[in-house]
Amino acid sequence: MVRPEKQEAVEVLRGRFSKMSSAVLVNFVGMKVAEIDRLRTTFRAKGIEYRVVKNTLVKKALANEPWVDGLNLALKGMTGIAWSFEEPSAAARILKEAIKEAQKPVIKAGILEGSILDAKAVENQLATLPSKDEARSMLLATFMAPAQHLVMVLNAPGRNFVGVLAAKQRKAESA
Repeated sequence: MVRPEKQEAVEVLRGRFSKMSSAVLVNFVGMKVAEIDRLRTTFRAKGIEYRVVKNTLVKKALANEPWVDGLNLALKGMTGIAWSFEEPSAAARILKEAIKEAQKPVIKAGILEGSILDAKAVENQLATLPSKDEARSMLLATFMAPAQHLVMVLNAPGRNFVGVLAAKQRKAESA
């Protein structure tokens, strides 16, 4: 790459890192082309951007970030980055499934809101976060629980009264 192309690539990377909600750095060595294509297709379907990057360009793009030093170990060897822009856990979840199936790629690190996550944290914490829809449904269930409980409490006296009348009727029929 000549100098202007490198500068443009650095700006593109900087833009992706500024817009992301999370990113996962992976080592894709040993993966077959078909496996990588399948992974890219899955990423695209979920709105995740995946690129193979040059480590030096990533370091230049993130030079102004205070947490960039935490990525020094991850930015060695072959590196691919999966950027999630909407759902922070989407890329990690897809990679975790890919690793279950083929033992590849290898997760190097993750970035979540300026925090560096090691490979274990990406796999065990980030990948297990609920999706936006799951989080919304859990929040809605939390909001609805008191109302449902109130309805049950308000219906209890009537239900109990009907139970007493039914018991009285059974007693009267048996006598």
